[in-house]
Amino acid sequence: MDVSLNLWVLTILGLVALIAVDFFIGRKPHDVSIKEAGIWTIVWIVLAALFGVGLLVAGESQASGEFFAGFITEKSLSVDNLFVFVLIMAKFSVPSHLQQRVLLVGVLIALVLRAIFIAAGAAIIASFSWVFFIFGAFLIYTAWKLIQEARSDEDEDEFEENRLLKSIEKKFGVADKYHGTKLFIRVNGKRILTPLMVVMLAIGTTDVLFALDSIPAIFGLTQDPYIVFTANAFALMGLRQLYFLIGGLLKKLVHLSYGLSVILGFIGVKLVLHALHESGVHVPEISIPFSLAVICGVLIVTTITSLIASKKQEQREAEQSAAAAETDSAEKDSIGA
Repeated sequence: MDVSLNLWVLTILGLVALIAVDFFIGRKPHDVSIKEAGIWTIVWIVLAALFGVGLLVAGESQASGEFFAGFITEKSLSVDNLFVFVLIMAKFSVPSHLQQRVLLVGVLIALVLRAIFIAAGAAIIASFSWVFFIFGAFLIYTAWKLIQEARSDEDEDEFEENRLLKSIEKKFGVADKYHGTKLFIRVNGKRILTPLMVVMLAIGTTDVLFALDSIPAIFGLTQDPYIVFTANAFALMGLRQLYFLIGGLLKKLVHLSYGLSVILGFIGVKLVLHALHESGVHVPEISIPFSLAVICGVLIVTTITSLIASKKQEQREAEQSAAAAETDSAEKDSIGA
């Protein structure tokens, strides 16, 4: 897709305008209701759909297919981020009415950092076509690692700050409590960070770790930097509302890691095949429509099986609780007799 500088500028200005509207509406700290989160989640999905349809109407059918495939992939991978966001919120004991502000700024930081990653990735791909072998191998390895983690009995229930965050805290200092929406305060004449600023940086910088697999994944679906950037932007900007909407549902998506591993492994194979094709080897290439069908199919199956497994687990726990209550009751009766 041939993208002019004007189109880049208009796209970025459009995204900035949408972010400004989102910020203006939610500028006053408050607890986000399910209704509010649901409405804004739908708004961002509709905006993404309109953008993809707009590409199709403009005669860019391939770009439209690549955008939808990229958007759905990035959205599904972003859901995995929410597990870590929950841990970060708990680690820093973020008041519920400030969480929406934390996520908004944190996601903006993540978007800027991802834009840098995308620019670097596009430059590398343009100069070295063999990098697709590396991207493909990395995604296949990540898929295998996800499966290993999913099968492990160990639960990651604590967030550990990265080195960058620790160095920032050490250099500037951190207040011992929240001060509303203030990011900095002065103590004894020295300007220090508030916990709110620290948790925003935690959200933004932690997302970089997720970008290490999501950026190569979307480059496996399209090599167009414009499509990569817009798919990431729409996926990330709706993440804040999704956090409040499906916060309670996250624990029920017990098979999500398996689904994501299948998607990453599939795209990894697609990248390797593409690299072989670019090297002159006659191998079949996987089309975008087929990729889109596989991604959607995996997500649907993963969601259904997760909900079924969660329901069975809840039933077992209820039966165990009932059995324990009956045992306690019987013991009390025997003691009374």
